[in-house]
Amino acid sequence: MTNYTHWLIRARLKTRQLLLIVALAEEGNIHRASQVLSMTQPAASKLLKDLEDVLGVQLFERLPRGMRPTWYGETMIRHARAALNSLNQANDELQAAKNGQFGQVNLGAITAPGVVLLPPTIALVKEAHPNLRITIHIDSSNVLIEQLYRGTLDLMIGRLSEQHDTADLRYETIADEPVCAVARPGHPLFAVNPLVLTDLLNYCWIVPPVGSVMRHKFDLMFQEFDLQQLTNRVETSSLLFLTKMMLQSDMVSIMAVDVARYYSDHGMLRILPVVLPCEMEPFGFITRRDKPLSPATEVLLSALKVSALTVYGKQFDVPVP
Repeated sequence: MTNYTHWLIRARLKTRQLLLIVALAEEGNIHRASQVLSMTQPAASKLLKDLEDVLGVQLFERLPRGMRPTWYGETMIRHARAALNSLNQANDELQAAKNGQFGQVNLGAITAPGVVLLPPTIALVKEAHPNLRITIHIDSSNVLIEQLYRGTLDLMIGRLSEQHDTADLRYETIADEPVCAVARPGHPLFAVNPLVLTDLLNYCWIVPPVGSVMRHKFDLMFQEFDLQQLTNRVETSSLLFLTKMMLQSDMVSIMAVDVARYYSDHGMLRILPVVLPCEMEPFGFITRRDKPLSPATEVLLSALKVSALTVYGKQFDVPVP
């Protein structure tokens, strides 16, 4: 019997205790948390006290108008969410197997590989496994990593930065992500020859919001070349708004080259012929070290690596699914 099993037996953990601490984290109040779980408040208080007694730590501070997780509580909440998500996924896989399906995979990706890597991969997987359920989430790396930690993602394609605790994550580099400047077809800047970066500063820019990796690199570019920071700008993470806005104005924007090529191929935007010294870190496959991959996730990851050879010229030592 493993040490992990011994710990579970000693702790006498109950699923309702895990549900309770997650509900407390979300509601901030034991009365509301007990209502969510359809139990009485005294029963909820006893469940929490029993868990704290077994663990030997206080998980929540009792405040005059609610409850707040302690550092110990934050740790337990994170693992409780992961455990509950894992149990939910186990149920989903069992139900899928009973219905003759292969399983389910929750995949996250940043936009550029979401546009060029995912379509051929999903086609490849669905051809071989038509009953495999695949849910795709497109978002920033920070959001996706949080979802990976919570257990709502099985696999993601994104990048790691210094702010991430990489000890619990497995990372395999796929490719770099060059960026470029874009504008609508017929924009006056396409008549400027040669075009240089300072020519673009007379126009309003649509830029990613503060906190995103691309925005950070964009701002660093201005500092490095001693350029005055842009004040005439619009901030958004919505590509739908960005393309619509640019089609009816002379605004310019920064965009990953793979995404820009997609819009250029469809005649919506064009890449401006100017060097944009704004380098992004490589992105790659990211999974959790402490969570074994399901057979369905293994199939999807293998297919992604096969497609990466065609799309990016990146060779992985994996069998073809």
